[in-house]
Amino acid sequence: MANQPNQNNSLDRASGQVIDQVKSAKAAVTAPLPSPPAMNGQQSTPKELLSRLQWGEPALTIIDTRSREAFNEQRITGAVSMPKHEAFIAPDLELNRDIYVYGDSPEGTAESAHQFRQAGYTNVAELTGGLSGWKQISGPVEGAYALS
Repeated sequence: MANQPNQNNSLDRASGQVIDQVKSAKAAVTAPLPSPPAMNGQQSTPKELLSRLQWGEPALTIIDTRSREAFNEQRITGAVSMPKHEAFIAPDLELNRDIYVYGDSPEGTAESAHQFRQAGYTNVAELTGGLSGWKQISGPVEGAYALS
């Protein structure tokens, strides 16, 4: 019977450890999940866009407003071609979808972004620096001259 207090102490310690492990697991499971970077206003840097893409967030669209020839030569990976000199036809996107627009110049990019906003799209950002800014941060590109 002299062993009984030692056994009770061992059981109490083991029970306490299990309770601590359960509390730790519960805290980990109920902790809020990290959220992806958000679109910040009407302009966005290439680093901000790259951060969202690296997060793996599919709820955005990148629109290239340069000529189709320029688009075919080299573009941001995953971008959609919508040349600004063609009549603006709003793509079949949700009006609250995040849209990143880039073109040949800051003025052309701003004009195209304005057209999207006028069409009712609420989350439109102009990608500052366009394709050259994207390439400066080693953002992925595709197209016939993507390796240059």
